[in-house]
Amino acid sequence: MEKHTLHTDIAIIGGGIAGLWALNQLRNGGYSAILFEQKALGSDQTIGSQGMIHGGIKYALSGVWSGDSHTISAMPAIWRACLAGTGKVDLRACKILSDDFYLWSSASLQSRLTSFFASKMLRGHVEKLKAADYPAPLQASAFRGQVYRLIDLVLDVPSLVQTLSNQHRQAIFSIDWHSASLRREGDRATLALPHCTVVPQRLLLTAGSGNEALISALGGATPAMQRRPLQQVLVKHRYRENFFAHCIGGSPSPRLTISSHRTRADEPVWYLGGDLATEGVDDDPDQLIDKARRELNELLPWIDLGQTQWRTLRLDRAEPRHSALLRPDSAFVGKVDTVDNTLAAWPTKLALSPDLADEIQRQLVADNILPRHQPDLSLLQSMGQPPIAAAYWDTLFQ
Repeated sequence: MEKHTLHTDIAIIGGGIAGLWALNQLRNGGYSAILFEQKALGSDQTIGSQGMIHGGIKYALSGVWSGDSHTISAMPAIWRACLAGTGKVDLRACKILSDDFYLWSSASLQSRLTSFFASKMLRGHVEKLKAADYPAPLQASAFRGQVYRLIDLVLDVPSLVQTLSNQHRQAIFSIDWHSASLRREGDRATLALPHCTVVPQRLLLTAGSGNEALISALGGATPAMQRRPLQQVLVKHRYRENFFAHCIGGSPSPRLTISSHRTRADEPVWYLGGDLATEGVDDDPDQLIDKARRELNELLPWIDLGQTQWRTLRLDRAEPRHSALLRPDSAFVGKVDTVDNTLAAWPTKLALSPDLADEIQRQLVADNILPRHQPDLSLLQSMGQPPIAAAYWDTLFQ
């Protein structure tokens, strides 16, 4: 059988939030972009996100308010524009779980946080609330702390993945690495498929932790990658009030982060992160669940969750490597060292996906990579299309 050559402007490998957002923004900008995903769209790191589009308040809490922090402080407004249909990517079909995100503290931290959030640096980012405006879980008479409303919002991640994939579904394909491979042809990378070879102006690697193997397949060593693991806790319960909030303790980072979700059967699930998830990464699951129980009993003793089921979830956050494994606070796009036409990209966090796509476009323009090709996608139809990843609060409680 004759093997065809398919020329395209952009070939994207990896169907998480980074690849899907880039696909949408690039195709909306006139580029012929094609996305390939090995598993389900949004698998692993994306579907494991709590869906928070945050504005970087936790960086300010830790005393770090750098240029990167100012980048993320602009993200909630950019996402809200997309949700309203006025941004570079149309998210009007995406489900918003909450327009509000809260931060609460104990009474002992109240004065410190009040003066801190009143600083000029953070005006407009936080709002101190009166008791009547507290979210339902904090309206108990026994609560003695302080509550702030942040500029952040929370999205339903499965809905976000579905929305992004629906916009350009005709350009998304499954890939089987048993019959496909990345190849170096001189100083350029191509994608060899069973019935054709894809020759892109730019190959974009957005496969999260999978980028490491893809870079290695091209004989590359940079950009180097790091993994920062965490172990989240999920509790399915009978308490019907939603809650989206950080609890601030003695450390600069949130002591506990809670987001509310629903299973397909409309059963409430709290997804627990913050210091609980990062400090408990090496704990036995039962130990971490016991710690989570104690945290909820101590911080929210007036809430009766009713009958509960508990699970833990280990995730690797894949990022460009920093010295001493420090956490990167901005999106990253870098050229693979062995070929001239390949970029590896990590948004580093869900909220920075628009910034990542903007940086990709800046690099394309700087390299004079402009819309040029109009590929015949019928050559790829036999590959099929990947499904949408199932939410962990459905799969873990089956």
